[in-house]
Amino acid sequence: MTGRELNSKTMLNDREFAEYMLSRELDWADIVLCLRNLLRLKYLPVAIKFSFTLDDLESLLKYKTAGKNFTFCQYAAFTRQEGVKLAGFKSTMGCTNAMYVFNWKDFDDEEIKGHRKYAKNDQQARFFAETKPRLRKGMKYFALSPLHEVDFQPDVVYIVCDVLQAYHLCNDYMAAFNVHPLRPNFTVNSAVCAGAVWCYNTGELNITPMCSGSKTSGKTEQGEVNVFIPGNKIRALVERMLERTVEYGGVSFPRTGKTYPGCDVCKLCPIFRPKDIRSVREIEGLL
Repeated sequence: MTGRELNSKTMLNDREFAEYMLSRELDWADIVLCLRNLLRLKYLPVAIKFSFTLDDLESLLKYKTAGKNFTFCQYAAFTRQEGVKLAGFKSTMGCTNAMYVFNWKDFDDEEIKGHRKYAKNDQQARFFAETKPRLRKGMKYFALSPLHEVDFQPDVVYIVCDVLQAYHLCNDYMAAFNVHPLRPNFTVNSAVCAGAVWCYNTGELNITPMCSGSKTSGKTEQGEVNVFIPGNKIRALVERMLERTVEYGGVSFPRTGKTYPGCDVCKLCPIFRPKDIRSVREIEGLL
């Protein structure tokens, strides 16, 4: 399909759309278009950068920051829901959990207190806090951008989606990188901040349900999950999704070869199954 124009009809045919996208080198906007067109993503994918240098401060003049301190998941909510480019600093961070996993604060008794409601006792609360993923010391700031407008190489791509969409992302990731099974990392809180940090530290896809903070502050809805994909791996994930769509004709896993999500009917159901109409006489008999 090289040279063919991408038009509305092509976009609405999964196989033709996938063939077209595979005929070009995918840029960040192409990746977002594939995810939104094939998987019907509700929110914008978010590019995350954890910066340990101050070499590129002028680039932040195109960004906004918190007027009053935000939690990390609030920063991310603005970006995924409104497309706002944001930069966050230690002085604009309103969440001690995020400050701890970003290594902007040391372990103290407040961490035990903050984890106590999840634990049987203080000793277990300490264990929960001390075993959370953390960045190495020295992060200067973080930057968040809609992936299609990103002006840096993302460390992590953050996607909020429903469970079925996450299932497709995870399956295509496992196929693209020959990883099985996935072993995501979920902590009692810090679903977004620690979820992103674990992905950054390990270079592997992570998936977490909401936590208390991301439910109340980060605007995660019930039924939604957080997916974190290494920035240097998302292109291969999407290319695998496209290859599979060309092979089978549609992106859906539950209904192989159909457009997402596919008709939600029982597998092998002998009743709820469309059939061909073979003649006008057959139509006349149905009238």
